Amino acid sequence: MHKFTPLFALLLFMTGLVHARDPATEVDTLMARYQGEVPGASLLVIKDGKPVVSRGYGYANLEKHEAATPATNYRLASVSKQFTAAAILLLAERGKLGLDDHVRHWLPELPAEHEAITIRQLLSHAGGLIDYEDLMPADQTTQISDADVLRLLAAEPRSYFPPGTSYRYSNGGYVLLGLIVERASKQSLQDFLADHIFRPLGMTHTLMYVHGGPEVTHRAYGYSEENGQWTQTDQSPTSATRGDGGIYSSIDDLAKWDAALYDHRLLSDASRQLAFSPQNKVIGETDVDSYGFGWRIHGDVRWHSGESMGFRNVIIRWPKQHLTVILLSNRNDPEPYSTALAIGEHFLQP
Repeated sequence: MHKFTPLFALLLFMTGLVHARDPATEVDTLMARYQGEVPGASLLVIKDGKPVVSRGYGYANLEKHEAATPATNYRLASVSKQFTAAAILLLAERGKLGLDDHVRHWLPELPAEHEAITIRQLLSHAGGLIDYEDLMPADQTTQISDADVLRLLAAEPRSYFPPGTSYRYSNGGYVLLGLIVERASKQSLQDFLADHIFRPLGMTHTLMYVHGGPEVTHRAYGYSEENGQWTQTDQSPTSATRGDGGIYSSIDDLAKWDAALYDHRLLSDASRQLAFSPQNKVIGETDVDSYGFGWRIHGDVRWHSGESMGFRNVIIRWPKQHLTVILLSNRNDPEPYSTALAIGEHFLQP
């Protein structure tokens, strides 16, 4: 038997039998841009159900010098879509609606030209609806509500393609899904999510924020870099819509969400299979083969990003390897997908 001497250790390293550094030690290097007196980020890596990295970097609030931590709550932006999709799936399981219901059954305000669109098609971005952002007045300064989005789409008979024939990412479609949740459940969207998803999973600091409702605790404020200076850019005219992006959460709470996606504590096996299976083919997008219900699909990876004024977020899951990376940031740059992907690759099994 070899005696484990420093020279033998060096030989093992040189032959690749011993790695010089643990994967977790590489994380800070990859997260360097978020460190210091700058808008920051919170990072979570979960492997086999256990957090192997859970860290905050930089500031959640520059003006008050409040550090970002694992408990900091960020505006999730489009990462919220997976929760809206889950709400629809829960209602379908309970017989309150059908995935193949026509959207106009629940939202008769929409024009007859949209009669063929189904809930299933909105979930997978196959509805073809015109982007509501393109229907807003160019000089819009006040925040638009979900009811405003419905009014804009109700007055717009055009579509990009016949429903079910193509793919186009649609924030408006998910706003409509949130309104359908309300009409089918007879609860506000924020109350339905709290009662049927957040509280049952113990996500006690997660909420869908609405003006006049409960305030966001441990809140991160969004920033954008302008001329070398960070300026708070926390809200925009589209920051008040809900079903497409209105949730605030932390990596601490999202760890509980991630755990629930492996079993039937929230959704049935059939519902989770629908959410994570290809429902609509995506062409021309990097690292996206198809879209499920609230999730992008690329090979064995399930992921989603979220971007709004001053926030850039991503969740990437490798379900077969029981690995998840969640990176939430309160800044307009960098886009975090490539960073989170590089972090995840350090923990993947060969």
